[in-house]
Amino acid sequence: MAQLTTTYAGLTLQNPIIISSSGLTNSAAKIKELEKSGAGAVVLKSVFEEQINMQAGNMQGYGSPEADDYLGAYVRSHALNEHIALIQEAKKNCSIPIIASINCYSDNEWVDFAVMMEQAGADALEINILSLQTSKDYTFGSFEQRHIDILRHIKKVVKIPVIMKLGSNLTNPIALINQLYANGAAAVVLFNRFYQPDINIDTQTFTSSNVMSTPNELADKIRWTAIASSQVPQLDYAVSGGVHCAKGVIKSILAGATAVQICSVIYQYGNKEIENMKRELSVWMEENGYESISQFKGKLNASAAGDVNPFERTQFMKYYSSHE
Repeated sequence: MAQLTTTYAGLTLQNPIIISSSGLTNSAAKIKELEKSGAGAVVLKSVFEEQINMQAGNMQGYGSPEADDYLGAYVRSHALNEHIALIQEAKKNCSIPIIASINCYSDNEWVDFAVMMEQAGADALEINILSLQTSKDYTFGSFEQRHIDILRHIKKVVKIPVIMKLGSNLTNPIALINQLYANGAAAVVLFNRFYQPDINIDTQTFTSSNVMSTPNELADKIRWTAIASSQVPQLDYAVSGGVHCAKGVIKSILAGATAVQICSVIYQYGNKEIENMKRELSVWMEENGYESISQFKGKLNASAAGDVNPFERTQFMKYYSSHE
């Protein structure tokens, strides 16, 4: 009988399927249902720095710096207290690992927030630093250094595992991942998904596009997971974005992940997809003679590819010119 248990960021999961930070995980009741449906762990809906600062800014302008500071602090405190209450209630009612989440882009009060989340009972903390660097005065490497600085400061004050969820807009994710490992990260998630803007040509207004991920997005995550797990094997990896079925789970693990994060497929088809993935994963493992996740994790990462490494190929035509 195939065993789906896996280890991620020092946590033991009954299976590698994690529900990613979203509206699916914004209440203890929803999390309990996800647990009943077979989720291995959940990442709570994030505390968003951008949203908090926007709300705080909207409440300012009363003509008094003291009043503005008070209102700003109130908004931040309210948002954090809601997250703390969610952690406490989820831990009280659920037995699967509960991972708190901070979505930030600056290195300021998140250290204090992290301490409070640990005290509330979070099993781990996912730090999500998602930001586009668009300034013409940008200093090369400063965005990557911000990841390291935030991680280093948080690691000084918490003992729970810290997971770094990266965006795909990095020149060299492997170099950053190596530094994150050196500074105490327990796991890395590849990758976060940017908001997808679009333009409506009929109304000539801004709109959004591709709110949900698709299976077509998985290939890039597989590439970098395969390379990262080969070059920095000490870390655990989770693939996020594009995993819509058991095949996506299997591919991710073969590339070197110990877990996957799913969201869109649950929004589209419901919690039953968790059990479908688990069942199909188990059948595949039994058919291929695997009794545990560890037996095939990383079997097809960049190290296994040898000299002809498909994950590091960049020239489409060069690849196909060698095939008649």
